[in-house]
Amino acid sequence: MDTMRDRFIATTTRLLKEDPRLALVLAEISRDGFEGAARAHPDRVVNVGIREQLLIGAGAGMALTGMRPFMHTFASFLVERPFEQVKLDLGHQGVGGVLVSAGGSYDWPAGGFTHMAPGDVALLDTLDGWTVHVPGHADEAEALLRQAATGDDRVYVRLSLQSNRTARPVGPALSTLRQGAGGVVITVGPMLDNVLTATDGLDVTVLYAATVRPFDAAGLRRAAGASASADVVIVEPYLAGTSTAKANDALADLPHRVLGLGVGRAELRRYGQMADHLAAHGLDARALRQRIAGFLAL
Repeated sequence: MDTMRDRFIATTTRLLKEDPRLALVLAEISRDGFEGAARAHPDRVVNVGIREQLLIGAGAGMALTGMRPFMHTFASFLVERPFEQVKLDLGHQGVGGVLVSAGGSYDWPAGGFTHMAPGDVALLDTLDGWTVHVPGHADEAEALLRQAATGDDRVYVRLSLQSNRTARPVGPALSTLRQGAGGVVITVGPMLDNVLTATDGLDVTVLYAATVRPFDAAGLRRAAGASASADVVIVEPYLAGTSTAKANDALADLPHRVLGLGVGRAELRRYGQMADHLAAHGLDARALRQRIAGFLAL
């Protein structure tokens, strides 16, 4: 099975042929995958080198001319390093574009903390008007990329090597995978398989999101039902608690508790492999079952 990043390269290469408005700005990362596209569209495929601030500035300039830019590199270099340009060149100027990251929170542990970005979605939450997609499968990534290519808004597509076994339909609404009376568990993108394993046999409702911003407040409120109170667990593949405020706002008129599970703030300096990071942050299926069942008293 191809990775989300493989699918991004293949899909964007096709989109560049199909849509003359589309442009691609790179900062070295994935350059080899786009060699053919660069030869075919030298005016619309630009590699700025290891200059991440310029990556965003160039994309914003293209957007000002009416183009639809895709801007791509590792998440830490796409959101964190050039954050001022994301804030000003795109947001302040009121232009759109598509940020497509690779690397997730810890996809390449050997690269060290410089190549990890568990805080990327939380950082974008400080800005207005961003749509954030977190696909859990390469098929979902392709659908969301194609959707993003047709708009004029600001979109972040967060790709990861971690993937679920099967794709799910994507859309702005939370999708219900299981129904139960013991609480609501929201799982985001590539955390789905671990959450389904962790909640097997538990009396809980499981909701899936590949799009986290805008947050589907109405969908969560419906899942909570007509109960006198609500207990909610949110499992995200980035900084723990990133979406707890959104859930609190959605349930403001209802007594509720929210547990945010995700990547902790402590830096893990023995980098290991992705599975080691999942276990260390309590995001493997065994740890998730203990934490979810404990919070919901199941």
